[in-house]
Amino acid sequence: MTVRVDRSFELSAAPEHVWEFIADPKNRARAISVVQEYTVNDPDGRHVTWHVELPIPLVRKTVPVETEDITREPPSHVKFVGKSKVMTVTGEHDIVETETGTRLENHFVVDGKLPGVEKFFKHNLDGELENLRRALERDLQTTRSEER
Repeated sequence: MTVRVDRSFELSAAPEHVWEFIADPKNRARAISVVQEYTVNDPDGRHVTWHVELPIPLVRKTVPVETEDITREPPSHVKFVGKSKVMTVTGEHDIVETETGTRLENHFVVDGKLPGVEKFFKHNLDGELENLRRALERDLQTTRSEER
């Protein structure tokens, strides 16, 4: 079974500021609650290993998920793929300028390789996207404060 989630949210910030956050794979890793730690594997930050802890019966330790930004089109699109023994995840973020700021469109597909992976993400992916939204808004507020 495959889990697909498409969600977007509006931000009162310039697209360039949203790009600075979302194009950084460290920011994306920090926002996901099941990522216990991460390792950047190259100077460009395109390859990052997420160490994921999933609360499902067959997974008793953290699982390394090798992620790679396969597309970066500044300042509007980033796509990444993460692969591990328990799942493959594909994520895309599209940054769209609006009259009041920016809309961030998020598209995720999770293919589980073990029982329980899809169920976990089916129930939790909306919450993980909410974590991403909150982290992005905190970052934007900090950026605005520093610019003043």
